[in-house]
Amino acid sequence: MLKLYGFCVSNYYNMVKLALLEKGLPFEEVPFYGGQTPEALAISPRGKVPVLAVEQGFINETTVMLEYIEQSQKGAPLLPVDPFERSQVLALAKEIELYIELPARACYPEAFFGTTVPDAIKEKTRAELLLGIESLGRHGKFSPYVAGDSLSVADLYFLYSVPLACGVAKKLFDIDLLAKLPAAKALLERLGDNPNVQRVAAEREAAMPAFMAMVAARK
Repeated sequence: MLKLYGFCVSNYYNMVKLALLEKGLPFEEVPFYGGQTPEALAISPRGKVPVLAVEQGFINETTVMLEYIEQSQKGAPLLPVDPFERSQVLALAKEIELYIELPARACYPEAFFGTTVPDAIKEKTRAELLLGIESLGRHGKFSPYVAGDSLSVADLYFLYSVPLACGVAKKLFDIDLLAKLPAAKALLERLGDNPNVQRVAAEREAAMPAFMAMVAARK
């Protein structure tokens, strides 16, 4: 059985978790917070989460995990078979990660955890988020899903990256990132009605108090 190592407050963990749920695959969740201990590094080379354990060993990096699941497991496809269409889905996922999720992540400490971030970093995040959302508006189809008419890997990145970025933009810059993308807002509502998405959200919410207590203890 597949084993997913990580914790359900992590957005990247939840991308892989939702993929497994959407495909109807049996899997075990193994609590794992990463870190730089020898035990953690034996599982994850950089001590990061998530990690997928398969029969042959451990797989790290979310994009690679999702492609492994797609290539090795049955269930509803999350990547097209056609090479060009597949490339478009993967490009959208990568664009969301590089130009929306990662810039926003630089400001997570101030937006969500009460730690001040330098103004220079905030200004960089603000500029990059605006450019990233513009890029998503040009490349995304939202008809109704990010890459077309079916749920794909691009939607996993969208669902677990864009709302966090919106939270950063609203709290720190008083900007509605999706103001000019009503179709993206509609997709978030549509995804919110998905039973598997609701399950992931409920389990994340249940785990949040313990996670925040752990963060506070580490300060």
